[in-house]
Amino acid sequence: MNDNSQIDYELSLKYWADIPPTVDGVLGGFGFISDADIEGSQLFLKSILALDNAPGTNLALDCGAGIGRITKHLLIPYFKKVDVIEPDEKFINTIGDFVGKDKSKIGTLYKVSLQEFEPEKKYDIVWNQWVLGYLTDEDLVLYLQRCRDALSENGMIVIKENVTSSGVTEKDDTDSSVTRSLKEYMKIFKLANLYRIKQCKQTNFPSGIYPVYMFALVPNGRVTESSNIMKTRSARSNIVNTQMCNNNKQ
Repeated sequence: MNDNSQIDYELSLKYWADIPPTVDGVLGGFGFISDADIEGSQLFLKSILALDNAPGTNLALDCGAGIGRITKHLLIPYFKKVDVIEPDEKFINTIGDFVGKDKSKIGTLYKVSLQEFEPEKKYDIVWNQWVLGYLTDEDLVLYLQRCRDALSENGMIVIKENVTSSGVTEKDDTDSSVTRSLKEYMKIFKLANLYRIKQCKQTNFPSGIYPVYMFALVPNGRVTESSNIMKTRSARSNIVNTQMCNNNKQ
């Protein structure tokens, strides 16, 4: 793994403390991609929920939730309850109002950083998006191990992150984050004892930005031979095109 011990957690927190609690703010000025992002995530989530031995739909966890954009538009429509992790006070205080009429489906709000989070429940889906670049490799592996152990029966960890085209990890000194390569993520998944059953590349994003990939992960050893068989033929219409989404096993 890369030595990214230069990640400064305090600097990252200070950076986000100055960001306004808006969609454009949490997306770094790219608020206009939110609809395309949610659409791609919905296709990925639907494909997971259509698998044999699919995760349940009782409880999801939105990790590094910001103002609750993913909670509101992606997770609440599919899950009975959604817990949230968000270390920034103004963001976490905004979530209820942002979610609006469905805020009763918000469960526990954890005001804590991911490297300090200790799961107390079992989750059907643990959704991580545009947040893992703020963790060092060592802390990321430990965090994923804790999430792995907090999965319910058939539960999955989903990761949606920027990935470098250069094949190496790239540092952003502004917010003290890193963007990892696919190879680095594969190493981290292996160290966390996680098995990648599905991988998709987000489409319909503007050119000139990092490629964005989605991964569905389960604990090593879980039976996955039939995980790519759909429950019904009609469910196939919800699956991301195979040119951009493959069932990968490693």
